[in-house]
Amino acid sequence: MAKQILYALFLFLLSTTMELTTASYAAAAGTSKRAVNFIQASCKSTTYPTVCFSSLSGYANSIQTSPQRLAETALTVTVSQAQSTKVFVSRLARFKGLKKREVQAIRDCIEEISDTVDRLTKSVQEVKMCGRAKGRDQFWFHMSNAQTWTSAALTNAITCSDGFARRIMDGRIKNSVRARIVNLGRGTSNALALINAFAKKY
Repeated sequence: MAKQILYALFLFLLSTTMELTTASYAAAAGTSKRAVNFIQASCKSTTYPTVCFSSLSGYANSIQTSPQRLAETALTVTVSQAQSTKVFVSRLARFKGLKKREVQAIRDCIEEISDTVDRLTKSVQEVKMCGRAKGRDQFWFHMSNAQTWTSAALTNAITCSDGFARRIMDGRIKNSVRARIVNLGRGTSNALALINAFAKKY
């Protein structure tokens, strides 16, 4: 009789634990789903919504439904992308047999991408300061800075790409660099759109 009672108690506890665990997963999934839906809806206002969603949906749990965290995450992801692009282009400079114009284009591009990294990093800090701003004036001061830095970063990326537009450039080098720069430009453009969307929410 005692064994039956213990067994029944065990089944009850097991059932309760499973219900609580399921409820916890459901709650977590519900939160994540709301965040994912928010990101998807926000990305529709960007120039490259598919790129936007694919690059940011993995950060749904940290973004939740915050326009500020969305913009900040978009910038952080783009900083990482710019750093990766800089490393890639820097390695090209080590190739043997490069033409003088190719070497110069690579050097110019490295400088432009370095500026892109620096300006996007500053923009991340400005967006963070927007969240700590005390009053409208402080908010718009930091927001204006974020918009300016991100716009400048986009210009840097475009300038790098233009340097490889000449026909004289080696096809393989030109195509590989421009492909990276195009992706970086899209990420930066999307980040700027999300910064602007954050500004409108204020």
